[in-house]
Amino acid sequence: MGHATILRGGRLIDPVNGIDEIRDVAFRDGVMAPPESAGGAEILDVSGLVIAPGFVDLHVHLRDPGQTHKEDMGTCTLAAVHGGFTTVLGMPNTRPPADCPEVVADILERAVAQAHCQVLQTGALSVGRWGKELTDYAALKAAGATVLTDDGSCIQDAALMLQALQRAKACGLPVIEHCEDDAVCAGGVMHHGTVSERLGLPGQRYATEDLIVARDAVLSAEADWPIHVQHISTAGAVEMVRRAQARGIRMTAEAAPHHILLTDEAVEKYGTNAKMNPPLREETDRLAILEGLRDGTITAIATDHAPHTAEEKAAGMETAPAGIIGLEAVVPLCLTALVHGGVLTLPQFISTLTRGPREVLGLPVGSLETGAVADLVLLDVDHEHELCVADFHSRSLNCPYDGWSCRGRAVGTLFHGCWAVSPRV
Repeated sequence: MGHATILRGGRLIDPVNGIDEIRDVAFRDGVMAPPESAGGAEILDVSGLVIAPGFVDLHVHLRDPGQTHKEDMGTCTLAAVHGGFTTVLGMPNTRPPADCPEVVADILERAVAQAHCQVLQTGALSVGRWGKELTDYAALKAAGATVLTDDGSCIQDAALMLQALQRAKACGLPVIEHCEDDAVCAGGVMHHGTVSERLGLPGQRYATEDLIVARDAVLSAEADWPIHVQHISTAGAVEMVRRAQARGIRMTAEAAPHHILLTDEAVEKYGTNAKMNPPLREETDRLAILEGLRDGTITAIATDHAPHTAEEKAAGMETAPAGIIGLEAVVPLCLTALVHGGVLTLPQFISTLTRGPREVLGLPVGSLETGAVADLVLLDVDHEHELCVADFHSRSLNCPYDGWSCRGRAVGTLFHGCWAVSPRV
């Protein structure tokens, strides 16, 4: 048998298996093993640290192929492992888009050759992500796609969306949805409210998101197939997901760190580094998202890691692309705001990055039972530090969090039994 390692004295938190206790953890030959079977193992003292399953990010823009001046497979996944993630789900808005088996297969081949963690790839719901003609879901699945989405756009035709759900069900592929009504959006570059009016910028109304969330709840029930709402941003959408769940509709949702932490007022301070899609909303919406996380309506936190160059972001609010990077910021920021801020317990927070994503994907990720692939993260939940965006491993540095004081961080990441980021113990 191969080399074994025992992590001694850490607090193991594995929400999938309901574990939260001080115990030794062992791995051998790339899989988890009982500590008592790991004779002759190397012993690493991790007392005072938390051991958790490797985190899973449901929403990452790899930018590879086609936009590697912003990010590539290597830089994105290097940022991921430094953030504590061992699995990321790539969105389909690559160039060309992941709307055919050839592109999906190409991305996954790049991942095998270049990635520092596991890369799962979405396939587009519609050809070109234009929302007019459905892609071949069976062919996308055969090429390796694990999820369907048009992220960044949304099928506007309800009948076509219902057909998409029915075909996804036939193929057994999860559907995740960017909820945006194009007719109501009307070119808004930030949330429609007092801040947009003060800045003289076109705003995006609540109805843009709320209409599609309501429609998709109806369609999910009609098709009897789940829909996962991406980067939920409005209080109305959170309440609609909550009510859908109460009615037995299989609708889940994720929240992005920027919607957890920021409001539309951040646009005045951070400019285009606070331009998001969906946009940052008002404080009432932010508080509704916190309550959704607290009561389990929102089961996942996903970064929506969206790299852009400094030149693109310098173009001004009306023309600059939306989005920020987040893979290396989410754990420090959310440990600080959610765990130390009293919104979630530490196991609840870890669940949003392990059990929650696992349930959306329906895949064996995010747990540490014996025989599972040895993907884990070590956390120092009390380490006080300031975020330094210049130290991030992403190729792009579009991020508003530089200099933010944080408490807690990932201090080691194990991927398939090898240290992708060596423990700082």
